Amino acid sequence: MGGGRSETSALSGTGGGRGVTTQNSQRPNACCFCWCCCCSLKPAGMEKHTPAGFTARGTKPSVEEIRLWSQSFDKLMRNPAGRNVFREFLRTEYSEENMLFWLACEDLKQEANKSAIEEKACSIYEDYISILSPKEVSLDARVREVINRKMQDPTPHTFEDAQLQIYTLMHRDSYPRFLSSNIYKALIHGGSRTSSES
Repeated sequence: MGGGRSETSALSGTGGGRGVTTQNSQRPNACCFCWCCCCSLKPAGMEKHTPAGFTARGTKPSVEEIRLWSQSFDKLMRNPAGRNVFREFLRTEYSEENMLFWLACEDLKQEANKSAIEEKACSIYEDYISILSPKEVSLDARVREVINRKMQDPTPHTFEDAQLQIYTLMHRDSYPRFLSSNIYKALIHGGSRTSSES
Protein backbone atom coordinates (compact mmCIF):
# COMPACT_ATOMS: atom_id res chain seq x y z
CA MET A 1 0.00 0.00 0.00
CA GLY A 2 2.02 2.91 -1.23
CA GLY A 3 0.95 6.56 -1.07
CA GLY A 4 -0.82 7.99 -4.09
CA ARG A 5 -1.65 4.77 -5.96
CA SER A 6 -5.16 3.43 -6.54
CA GLU A 7 -6.36 0.44 -4.60
CA THR A 8 -9.45 -1.61 -5.31
CA SER A 9 -11.38 -3.56 -2.72
CA ALA A 10 -14.37 -5.82 -3.20
CA LEU A 11 -17.42 -5.32 -1.04
CA SER A 12 -19.75 -8.23 -0.42
CA GLY A 13 -23.35 -8.03 -1.53
CA THR A 14 -26.05 -10.23 -3.02
CA GLY A 15 -24.85 -9.75 -6.58
CA GLY A 16 -21.26 -10.71 -5.76
CA GLY A 17 -18.57 -8.14 -5.02
CA ARG A 18 -18.28 -4.81 -6.73
CA GLY A 19 -14.99 -2.99 -7.01
CA VAL A 20 -14.55 0.33 -5.31
CA THR A 21 -11.49 2.41 -6.09
CA THR A 22 -10.10 5.06 -3.79
CA GLN A 23 -7.09 7.31 -4.16
CA ASN A 24 -4.79 7.18 -1.15
CA SER A 25 -3.58 10.69 -1.94
CA GLN A 26 -7.14 12.01 -1.57
CA ARG A 27 -8.03 9.88 1.44
CA PRO A 28 -4.91 9.23 3.48
CA ASN A 29 -6.84 7.14 5.98
CA ALA A 30 -8.77 5.02 3.48
CA CYS A 31 -8.55 1.31 4.10
CA CYS A 32 -9.42 -1.84 2.21
CA PHE A 33 -12.54 -2.52 4.32
CA CYS A 34 -14.78 0.26 3.05
CA TRP A 35 -14.61 3.31 0.87
CA CYS A 36 -15.30 5.92 3.54
CA CYS A 37 -12.86 7.87 5.68
CA CYS A 38 -11.65 5.01 7.88
CA CYS A 39 -8.92 5.90 10.25
CA SER A 40 -7.10 4.44 13.20
CA LEU A 41 -9.53 4.72 16.06
CA LYS A 42 -9.85 2.96 19.36
CA PRO A 43 -12.03 -0.04 18.44
CA ALA A 44 -15.71 0.42 19.31
CA GLY A 45 -16.82 -1.43 22.39
CA MET A 46 -13.46 -1.45 24.18
CA GLU A 47 -14.92 -0.76 27.60
CA LYS A 48 -13.25 -1.80 30.82
CA HIS A 49 -13.89 -5.44 31.73
CA THR A 50 -16.44 -5.74 34.54
CA PRO A 51 -16.78 -9.05 36.42
CA ALA A 52 -20.03 -10.96 35.88
CA GLY A 53 -22.86 -9.74 38.06
CA PHE A 54 -21.35 -6.35 38.81
CA THR A 55 -22.13 -2.92 37.42
CA ALA A 56 -19.36 -0.57 36.28
CA ARG A 57 -19.41 0.96 39.78
CA GLY A 58 -18.68 -2.48 41.27
CA THR A 59 -22.03 -2.94 43.02
CA LYS A 60 -24.08 -6.10 42.61
CA PRO A 61 -27.55 -5.74 41.10
CA SER A 62 -30.48 -6.40 43.43
CA VAL A 63 -32.36 -9.71 43.40
CA GLU A 64 -35.38 -7.87 41.97
CA GLU A 65 -33.24 -6.54 39.09
CA ILE A 66 -31.82 -10.00 38.39
CA ARG A 67 -35.30 -11.58 38.37
CA LEU A 68 -36.60 -8.88 36.00
CA TRP A 69 -34.03 -10.00 33.44
CA SER A 70 -35.88 -13.30 33.05
CA GLN A 71 -39.20 -11.54 32.31
CA SER A 72 -38.07 -10.14 28.97
CA PHE A 73 -34.98 -9.64 26.87
CA ASP A 74 -35.84 -5.92 26.63
CA LYS A 75 -35.63 -5.57 30.42
CA LEU A 76 -32.24 -7.28 30.42
CA MET A 77 -30.89 -5.05 27.64
CA ARG A 78 -32.20 -1.82 29.21
CA ASN A 79 -30.33 -2.58 32.44
CA PRO A 80 -26.57 -1.76 32.41
CA ALA A 81 -25.78 -4.52 34.94
CA GLY A 82 -27.91 -6.93 32.91
CA ARG A 83 -26.01 -6.08 29.74
CA ASN A 84 -22.69 -6.64 31.56
CA VAL A 85 -23.73 -10.07 32.81
CA PHE A 86 -25.20 -11.05 29.43
CA ARG A 87 -22.01 -9.86 27.72
CA GLU A 88 -19.99 -12.05 30.09
CA PHE A 89 -22.21 -14.99 29.11
CA LEU A 90 -21.79 -14.21 25.39
CA ARG A 91 -18.03 -14.24 25.92
CA THR A 92 -18.29 -17.86 27.13
CA GLU A 93 -20.16 -18.71 23.91
CA TYR A 94 -17.63 -16.86 21.73
CA SER A 95 -20.29 -14.42 20.52
CA GLU A 96 -19.42 -11.30 22.52
CA GLU A 97 -19.07 -9.39 19.25
CA ASN A 98 -22.89 -9.33 18.99
CA MET A 99 -23.16 -7.26 22.18
CA LEU A 100 -20.16 -5.10 21.26
CA PHE A 101 -21.73 -4.36 17.86
CA TRP A 102 -25.10 -3.53 19.45
CA LEU A 103 -23.43 -1.19 21.96
CA ALA A 104 -21.38 0.51 19.22
CA CYS A 105 -24.60 1.13 17.25
CA GLU A 106 -26.26 2.61 20.34
CA ASP A 107 -23.25 4.90 20.78
CA LEU A 108 -23.42 5.96 17.11
CA LYS A 109 -27.11 6.86 17.47
CA GLN A 110 -26.20 9.41 20.16
CA GLU A 111 -23.67 11.18 17.91
CA ALA A 112 -24.55 14.51 16.26
CA ASN A 113 -21.18 15.63 14.85
CA LYS A 114 -20.92 14.70 11.14
CA SER A 115 -17.20 13.87 11.15
CA ALA A 116 -17.54 11.81 14.36
CA ILE A 117 -20.46 9.94 12.77
CA GLU A 118 -18.31 9.10 9.73
CA GLU A 119 -15.39 7.95 11.92
CA LYS A 120 -17.59 5.82 14.19
CA ALA A 121 -19.49 4.33 11.24
CA CYS A 122 -16.21 3.37 9.55
CA SER A 123 -14.91 1.87 12.78
CA ILE A 124 -18.11 -0.18 13.21
CA TYR A 125 -17.89 -1.33 9.60
CA GLU A 126 -14.24 -2.35 10.01
CA ASP A 127 -14.79 -4.10 13.34
CA TYR A 128 -18.11 -5.89 12.80
CA ILE A 129 -19.31 -5.80 9.17
CA SER A 130 -16.17 -6.40 7.11
CA ILE A 131 -15.72 -10.01 6.03
CA LEU A 132 -12.04 -9.58 6.94
CA SER A 133 -12.77 -8.83 10.59
CA PRO A 134 -12.28 -11.52 13.24
CA LYS A 135 -15.28 -9.95 15.05
CA GLU A 136 -17.61 -10.03 12.03
CA VAL A 137 -21.26 -10.40 13.04
CA SER A 138 -23.62 -12.71 11.17
CA LEU A 139 -25.81 -10.67 8.79
CA ASP A 140 -27.79 -11.65 5.72
CA ALA A 141 -26.81 -10.43 2.26
CA ARG A 142 -29.71 -7.96 2.00
CA VAL A 143 -28.67 -6.12 5.19
CA ARG A 144 -25.03 -6.06 4.07
CA GLU A 145 -26.06 -4.53 0.75
CA VAL A 146 -28.10 -1.83 2.53
CA ILE A 147 -25.14 -1.02 4.79
CA ASN A 148 -22.75 -0.80 1.83
CA ARG A 149 -25.09 1.73 0.17
CA LYS A 150 -25.55 3.75 3.37
CA MET A 151 -21.80 3.91 4.02
CA GLN A 152 -21.46 6.35 1.11
CA ASP A 153 -23.04 8.96 3.41
CA PRO A 154 -23.22 7.50 6.95
CA THR A 155 -25.81 8.70 9.48
CA PRO A 156 -26.43 7.71 13.11
CA HIS A 157 -28.91 5.13 11.75
CA THR A 158 -26.68 3.50 9.12
CA PHE A 159 -26.63 0.17 10.95
CA GLU A 160 -30.26 0.16 12.16
CA ASP A 161 -31.31 -2.94 10.17
CA ALA A 162 -28.15 -4.81 11.17
CA GLN A 163 -28.57 -3.82 14.81
CA LEU A 164 -32.15 -5.13 14.81
CA GLN A 165 -31.03 -8.38 13.18
CA ILE A 166 -28.31 -8.92 15.83
CA TYR A 167 -30.69 -7.95 18.65
CA THR A 168 -33.18 -10.53 17.36
CA LEU A 169 -30.42 -13.14 17.07
CA MET A 170 -29.34 -12.56 20.69
CA HIS A 171 -32.98 -12.61 21.84
CA ARG A 172 -33.94 -15.84 20.09
CA ASP A 173 -30.66 -17.72 20.29
CA SER A 174 -28.48 -16.62 23.23
CA TYR A 175 -31.04 -15.26 25.72
CA PRO A 176 -32.82 -18.60 26.41
CA ARG A 177 -29.44 -20.27 27.03
CA PHE A 178 -28.40 -17.36 29.26
CA LEU A 179 -31.45 -17.88 31.50
CA SER A 180 -30.53 -21.53 32.03
CA SER A 181 -26.79 -20.83 32.35
CA ASN A 182 -24.70 -21.27 35.48
CA ILE A 183 -23.84 -17.55 35.32
CA TYR A 184 -27.49 -16.51 35.69
CA LYS A 185 -28.35 -19.27 38.18
CA ALA A 186 -25.40 -18.29 40.39
CA LEU A 187 -26.62 -14.67 40.44
CA ILE A 188 -30.16 -15.72 41.36
CA HIS A 189 -29.00 -18.09 44.11
CA GLY A 190 -26.33 -15.70 45.38
CA GLY A 191 -28.83 -12.84 45.49
CA SER A 192 -31.49 -14.96 47.19
CA ARG A 193 -29.05 -16.01 49.93
CA THR A 194 -28.00 -12.40 50.51
CA SER A 195 -31.59 -11.13 50.79
CA SER A 196 -32.65 -13.95 53.14
CA GLU A 197 -29.71 -13.23 55.46
CA SER A 198 -30.70 -9.55 55.86
